[in-house]
Amino acid sequence: MTEVKGTYSKGKQFAPVPEEVEKVAKVTLDAAYKVHSQLGPGLLESVYETCLAHELKQAGLDVQTQIALPVLYDGIKIDTAYRIDMIVENCVVVEIKAVDQMSPLFQAQLLTYLKLSGYRLGYLINFNVPRLRNGIQRLIR
Repeated sequence: MTEVKGTYSKGKQFAPVPEEVEKVAKVTLDAAYKVHSQLGPGLLESVYETCLAHELKQAGLDVQTQIALPVLYDGIKIDTAYRIDMIVENCVVVEIKAVDQMSPLFQAQLLTYLKLSGYRLGYLINFNVPRLRNGIQRLIR
């Protein structure tokens, strides 16, 4: 798993992620590993999203999927600009992929979601890998 930390423009690091958010993150990753071990690679993103949401709900967590994230520009609101795959316990953003190769654009996408939503922690999870740990990127803003 790789981790990318956001920084302030003057190079100062952000405050640590709160412990309660880290606990949600751990449950989220455990659920992702369970889904991947059951299904393996090669399915559609929507299948992994549905199964991951199911596992998280089974663990007692609040999960929202396909959340519209509007963009405000010069006084206009663009309601359908972005759609976040998943928000867990109103604190962890999850962007799900099922691709052969990750693109730096996916990291930029997740960082944009974190910036626009105000959340601090996000995971980019590519389920189309033989070993899930090689498909997880943790991003902090």
